[in-house]
Amino acid sequence: MRRVPFSFELHPARSPQIARQLPDRIARLVAAGPEFVSVTYGAGGSSQDASLDVLKHVIEHHPQVRTMAHLTCVGSTVQAAHDTVRTFMDAGVHSFLAVRGDLPAGSPPDAFPGDIRSAAELVQLIHAVQSERRPWREVAIPGTPGIMLDRDGRERIAIAVAAFPNGHPSSRSWQQDIDTLLAKQAAGANLGISQMIFHADDYFRMVDAARAAGVEFPILPAITPVTTPAGLARNLELSGERAPEAFAAALAAEQNEARRREIGVDFAADLTRRLLDGGAPGIHLYTRNMHEVPLAVLARVGLIDEARFAQLIAPDFTGATPVEEPA
Repeated sequence: MRRVPFSFELHPARSPQIARQLPDRIARLVAAGPEFVSVTYGAGGSSQDASLDVLKHVIEHHPQVRTMAHLTCVGSTVQAAHDTVRTFMDAGVHSFLAVRGDLPAGSPPDAFPGDIRSAAELVQLIHAVQSERRPWREVAIPGTPGIMLDRDGRERIAIAVAAFPNGHPSSRSWQQDIDTLLAKQAAGANLGISQMIFHADDYFRMVDAARAAGVEFPILPAITPVTTPAGLARNLELSGERAPEAFAAALAAEQNEARRREIGVDFAADLTRRLLDGGAPGIHLYTRNMHEVPLAVLARVGLIDEARFAQLIAPDFTGATPVEEPA
């Protein structure tokens, strides 16, 4: 069986209790062997310091896993964005998810705050800061036209961008979304991560259209495993995606918390299988800073074995920094 890459998204803790527990949860997720761990970043830099703290923790305690910093540009000046990128790079982060970010509530669609107006411009800025810090000196490999290596053997910076299976809310047409992906690629993006999805066909339709238009970088489908009706409703509201009706009905009809959890894991695992069987290059899981459900999804699909899953969720797991008891 081919080794299927998977990755996790985290966010800065929103309460002291979760902040105390987060190092243990991160350790369990990292021990599963993800390709990378990304950390969200609030619009306008609202959680920059908290996001950087989480990234620094992962870099210090789990250097074997690649970290990816989310960056937004709404409301930012060029200098502020430059300084932020430089700060993250100096901390050891060399992968980024560059997104425009949401406009402030009530903003007219044609009144964009800040100097950087698109994710493509942010991608260009990230590359510029990297070049400024450590100029990329490429050399050709004899006999392999088009293949270049850095003279110092350094890893080329990875910049991911968002892809929207059913269109960005502010897009005027489906074609505009595909053109936007092409612009991001031209700016230097080399990975796509989809908006959270609940229907495999939506992802495949987007990928087929992107490939036909000339988008070459891999596009990872992103899944949020949800286990409650309220959680599903919230995620649908955030993403604007259409509801998976049978799944929504099953969650609503079940009152037992443990059984709801199984329904949620089953749905996410089935969706993951369909995505991978259809050719998706990997899977990106939004964890909501939890470890049990995302790891259960991976185990259900066979991306980690059951014995490893049992170890990773065991109360006496010892691969983490000691955690204080919740207050």
